[in-house]
Formats: sequence, C-alpha cells, structure tokens
Amino acid sequence: MPEENNTEVTQEESLENYTIGDYLLDRLAELGLTELFGVPGDFNLHFLDHVVAHRSIRWVGSANELNAGYSADGYARIRGIGAFLTTYGVGELSAINAVAGSYAESVPVVQIVGAPPKETQASGRKIHHSLGDGDFKHFLRMAEEVTCAHADLDAPTATWEIDRVLRDVVFRRRPGYLMLAADVAEVAAYPPSEPLTTDLPVTTPRAVAAFEEAVRRFLPGRRTAVLADLLVHRLGATEELASFLTDSELPFATLAWGKTLVDESDPNFVGIYAGAASQERVREVIEGADALITLGVEYTDNTTAGFSMDLDPARMIDVSRFGARVGDEVFTPISLQDALAVLHRVTTELDDVAPMPAVHAPATQTPRDPAEGPLTQDGLWSVLASQLESANIVAADQGTSYFGMASHRFPAKSTFIGQPMWGSIGYTLPAIIGAGLADPSRRPVLLIGDGSAQLTIQEMGVMIREKLPVVVVLVNNDGYTVERAIHGPDEVYNDIAPWRWELVPRLFGAEEEDYLYRRVTTEAELLAACKDTMSNREKLVFIEAITDRDDIPQLLEDVANALKR
Repeated sequence: MPEENNTEVTQEESLENYTIGDYLLDRLAELGLTELFGVPGDFNLHFLDHVVAHRSIRWVGSANELNAGYSADGYARIRGIGAFLTTYGVGELSAINAVAGSYAESVPVVQIVGAPPKETQASGRKIHHSLGDGDFKHFLRMAEEVTCAHADLDAPTATWEIDRVLRDVVFRRRPGYLMLAADVAEVAAYPPSEPLTTDLPVTTPRAVAAFEEAVRRFLPGRRTAVLADLLVHRLGATEELASFLTDSELPFATLAWGKTLVDESDPNFVGIYAGAASQERVREVIEGADALITLGVEYTDNTTAGFSMDLDPARMIDVSRFGARVGDEVFTPISLQDALAVLHRVTTELDDVAPMPAVHAPATQTPRDPAEGPLTQDGLWSVLASQLESANIVAADQGTSYFGMASHRFPAKSTFIGQPMWGSIGYTLPAIIGAGLADPSRRPVLLIGDGSAQLTIQEMGVMIREKLPVVVVLVNNDGYTVERAIHGPDEVYNDIAPWRWELVPRLFGAEEEDYLYRRVTTEAELLAACKDTMSNREKLVFIEAITDRDDIPQLLEDVANALKR
C-alpha cells in the first residue's frame, strides 16, 4: 500500500501546473495511446482542458458514450491499449455495454469517468447525474463486474492507483475503470519518475522444465496439427506463433474468433474450425490428429456451432493464459510465450513428430466470373473476399457479415475484427473508426447489416469528420436476418424501419465530392463497385448491397440451427 501524501504536493514542488490528470495522460501516452475517445460533461470539462493541451494525445469526440466505448475497443485491438472518457452516471452507464464487451473479448480498454468533486460527494446532497441518495459509489460497484481493476482516485494515492489499474489492464487484457473527481484531476502531482512496469513475471523454471519433459514424451510418432485462437493475439504472442508454425511446418487452423491471427495464405493453413460446421478438410486435420496442439483457444457457442467440436483432451496439448496441459497433466504457472518456445524447440528438434497430412485449400481467394441473377449471400462474400488487399482491417458485424466472411481466406497481414463472444450488434461501426485511427496506414473495411447499422449510425459523422477512407459495405436484407433464422422468420419483431441509405453520408456531413455511393444488386455490380473503391483510396466509399431477406450464409445456418436446440 502506498504511503500517504505521495502525490499531493504544492505547485512549487512539482513542474509548473502539472496535475494528477496530466499524470494519467502521460501514463496512457507511455503505453502507446495517441487518441482519447469520449463525450464531454460538466464533471470532466476541466480534465478535458488538459487533454487538448497534451503533447501526444488527441481528443476524438464521439456521438455518444456507447460508441466511444466501441471506438476505444476497436482502437485497442490494433494499438494494444484504448481509452475513453465519460461523465459520471448518465455517461458511464450508457457505455457499460461496450465495457462488458471488451471484458468478454479480452480487450484492454480504460474507462475514465469524470465525477463530482470530493467535497460535493461528501455533502450527501442530491446532485444531478446521481441516484439522489448521497451514495456516489453505485456506478463504481457496477463497473467492478465488467473490469479487471478499478479505482476511485483520491489525491494522496492517485498516481499509485493509476499505475496499478493500468498495469492490470495491460497484463490481464481486460478493461479498467478510473473514477476521477473533478477536483482530484486538478491536484498537483509529480510526473512519472520511471517507466510503468507491465511485464509481470508469470513463468517458473520448474513449470517450463516439467512441461517440456511431458511434451517430449507425448509428441513422438503422433500425427500432429495446431489449432490457434484469439488469446495468442491478445497476449502478444503472434510473432512467436508465426515462427513456430513456419519452422515446424505443421498444418494449422484457427477458430473464427482468431481469424487472421495466422497467415491464411500459408499452404499449411487448412481453414476455420467451427466444430460440426467446419469444412470437411478442416475436420479431417483438426479432429483426426493424434496430437492436437491448441494455443490460446476458447470455445464459444457461436464459434463451434453450439459446442459441436469433436476433440479428445487425451490427445491434446493445450496452452492457455497462464498454464498448459499435456493429456491429463497440468503445468502452472507458465506463460503462453514460454510454452510456445518449448513447443517450437521440441517440434524442430525431434525427428519423429509427424505433421498431420493437410488437405490444402487454395492459398488465396480465387476470383471468379460474376454469377448471373440477384446478389446472394454466397456471391456477396466470395466477391468481397476476392477483392481484399493485404493489410486491410476488416470489421464484420455479428450476423450475416461475420459468418459470411469468416469462412473465406484473407490476404497476408490482414486483420479481422468481430465480436462473436459478446455479440452486440452495431459494435463494428464505431470500432472500425477506432481501428482506422489506430493505424492510418491501413485501409479500413466495414461489413455490417442494415439492422445493426441503425443502432450506431451516428458515429458515421465522426468517420466523415476524421476523413477516414472507410469502405462501408452495408448489407440491406430488410431486417434482423439472424433472428429470422433462429425464430420467427415472418414476425413483425424481426422487421426494421426502411431507410434511404444513399442519403446517410450527406446527412452526417459528407460533401458529394468526399464520398462514393454505390447500390448493388448483382455480383457484376458489386465487382464494379469494388473496382471503383480501389480508384478512390482517399474517399469514404458506401456500398449498399441488396440481398434476399431470408438468404443466409451456410456457416450462419449451421450456428442458428445449433442455437435453436
């Protein structure tokens, strides 16, 4: 526990006008943050003065707090850390859905809440944005359920608490919550005196040695394959995974949650594993392996067609966040990186580790001649996949967009963003803004349905204001198609209000010369629109793709059938 008064100093003792708010911003900048999303409110306005004056961090005002949280999530998936600012009560509760999604999906996002001054809180008066009962900790207690660390910052210990929360956010890859009272933000403080330590020790040499011994006993003579998933990315081990796969030459797959974690143009990549909904060649390799190495895998109902995987734990080496298992032997504590190093070493040293024969799919998505007739879901995703470029950031909203695109191969260095665990529709529209700002060198692509877009469309104004050259493919299939597939295909509750989508960019501030709109009803029209996209790289491109109301991708049909049971 820190000593009292370690941050509450006079202005003369610190740098001129340096405050606790400045300390928080400097720590976020140290972690790589250069954009802070959010919505102003009376309890965070003075802190915002420090934000706009900061040398490294830029304010990005959002249309609402929920969208700010989604944008910070998308930003964190690319940059490794994200943050957003709301006001107390009304603002933070608007965003709690986004924070819960970041928690469920293991995304390190920091929520900063501007709260009433400490003296005001102590008075117990009925203050606006509160519940009027004098208890100002209600919302902090709510946040405890969807964050890995939280703090109500107090001047004497504020910098210590900031470091603790940020350290936990980075280490655990989960959201954190900082309640920053308006007066505490203005209290003088010393700047950071040393770098923030986030690489906390996890592995013990004894666990590594025991794990390696077990792996050396387990692998010889077995036909081996690899199944990787999103935790490899979240825990920062993608380079180690790529090196392991290249040198071992083992066939590999991912779940849809971990799509683009690996190079999908690699000939040893067999596809996306989705339990019983997998393509046959993927099931042959993954379920038929004598030894299956699973790395950072977490199984969900959406990514396994209702937990329909056929995997025998006795034939598996499983590596998770902080431990590993070989058959029925468990080894802890060991980090995913250290476990990967062991597997890399053993598979390249042993002569009798036999790669499971892979039934190779094409290394890239092969373009085909446009089909005749109305645009179908199969045609939509096949054409789009064939037109993707290396290093695109593709965000696919939950529904036909996510499941339609997940089964197609992406070019090398692409990034696929989705939310299959939390599944909050509309998430990807603000998230692609965050992702695009996190790496402006890569072109963002948004795939979203009409129903999902109606939930978060206000953020298109931010997309236009920030001049992001997003390629928006809006699937207009007249309502909630996923819900129709699960239950009530003709019921009124799965209908939505029809919109004039061609007018949306103008509504949110785009000049005619700043964007391109195309409405497509056939594969040929879609292909032509994609070609137009490539010749308009600096513009927002809005493609409205018309598909039949009841047409769904095969993978989504399999998942929907599983969810019905």
